[in-house]
Amino acid sequence: MASRYDDELWELVPVDRVPPRDLYGWVESLAPARRALDLGCGDGAMSGAIPAETLTLADVSAVALDRARARLPGTEAVELEPDAPLPFPDGSFDLVVCTETLEHVRDVQLLLSEVRRVLEPGGRVAITTPAHRRRITAPDPLSPHLRFLTKRTLGALLDRMGFDTRVLTRRRGGLFAVASR
Repeated sequence: MASRYDDELWELVPVDRVPPRDLYGWVESLAPARRALDLGCGDGAMSGAIPAETLTLADVSAVALDRARARLPGTEAVELEPDAPLPFPDGSFDLVVCTETLEHVRDVQLLLSEVRRVLEPGGRVAITTPAHRRRITAPDPLSPHLRFLTKRTLGALLDRMGFDTRVLTRRRGGLFAVASR
């Protein structure tokens, strides 16, 4: 069952939006994969940058997935149930990409546990999320962000969840991480 909340948010996003160039470029620069999962793909605006032989799109919003299907016809698209295990077998992917997704997730521990499960041994997860400083001013009460991560807290989270962080940088207000299983 799709997330009504997320569907309502996606209905507010312009259909013809263009992702930030530096974010798109970072995803495009990832080492190629055989089987990739764009987890929290949204409208698919970033999905086309993922260097993979086969790509699976996944999101909790039916509205977003309809847009992603229109952008990338013929790509497998899977509607996810919020706060539930991922509907993929163990070791299904050698790359999982989560761009601007982690900050929206209620159960981050479940999500990252599931990412580990669906990654093959040695597989990679690539994450981008807004960067916050240690001294956070009061967040916007209307923001859909549930998590406010710093470079230190994202690194600690990946470590606690059993990932080996290969890259973790902060630039232009964002965090960019690549970690392996």
